[in-house]
Amino acid sequence: MEFELESLPQPRGKLLKNAPLAPYTWFRVGGAADALFLPADDADLASFLKALPEDVPVTVLGVGSNVIVRDGGIEGVVVRLMGRYWGTVKHNGTAVSARAGALDLNVAKAAAKAGISGLSFLSGIPGSIGGAVRTNAGCYGHELSDVVTAVDGISRAGEPVTLQRKDIGFSYRHTDFASNIVVTQLHLVGSGTGDPDTLAEEIAAHQARRAETQPIKDKTGGSTFANPDPPGTPDARSSWKLIDAAGCRGLRVGGAMVSEKHCNFLINTGEATAADIEALGELVRARVLDHSGVDLRWEIRRIGRLQNV
Repeated sequence: MEFELESLPQPRGKLLKNAPLAPYTWFRVGGAADALFLPADDADLASFLKALPEDVPVTVLGVGSNVIVRDGGIEGVVVRLMGRYWGTVKHNGTAVSARAGALDLNVAKAAAKAGISGLSFLSGIPGSIGGAVRTNAGCYGHELSDVVTAVDGISRAGEPVTLQRKDIGFSYRHTDFASNIVVTQLHLVGSGTGDPDTLAEEIAAHQARRAETQPIKDKTGGSTFANPDPPGTPDARSSWKLIDAAGCRGLRVGGAMVSEKHCNFLINTGEATAADIEALGELVRARVLDHSGVDLRWEIRRIGRLQNV
């Protein structure tokens, strides 16, 4: 989309034209945003959205841990909530409020330091808390729906919105609330109180487990595909086992590879394009469908325009 930066509302935060997005994603791939907006705070975000013409698309990008930005970049304005303000975590009793840009790990650590139990599992989820709630992310037998009490946001029209838990529509790796709401803050509740040192040890154990079983030192994302069966399903099938059984471990397309360490992770080996990674994911899906009849569902978001050839 063609527009002059000067024609957009002028915020207090940063507004950048033709901003490369690859550095903001864990895969380190993807094109540029027509415009990248880094709002200073809620009021800055609300006033910008309110003044932004309705025909300009808005996309929210967290820390890019669970997303493939396509090589053609993203049309319109990309909003990224980053910096000290957006990373704030506060607590009151067993209640925790975390702004959307706070890393899941930092939310877990803040809760542990305050002696709040039941939130340590967040340390096993890559990325920011605002992105995690969109997909009802989870690990180690827990998910966001277990601990979220409400979500604050700002609508595309620039109006404040608060959704109570019952209005969010949680299901396995999915939520129903409108995609045109920019999540700005989460309200969580722990399961009780605990010893801070013991809780810190839980987090350290989760981190050690991730390092041992997942390719966290590579250019990768979160889990690529959702497990076919929700947690608690008898004889639940795991995506990684289905991928491995279909002979996809180490499979490559261009510079993209299925991790040898964990088959449900794709890796940029150094020169991959977003198209390589997405094509590899589709090849894996096709092989699993052919081998086991299971149609794997992408858990990683794929956003933006395909590169013109």
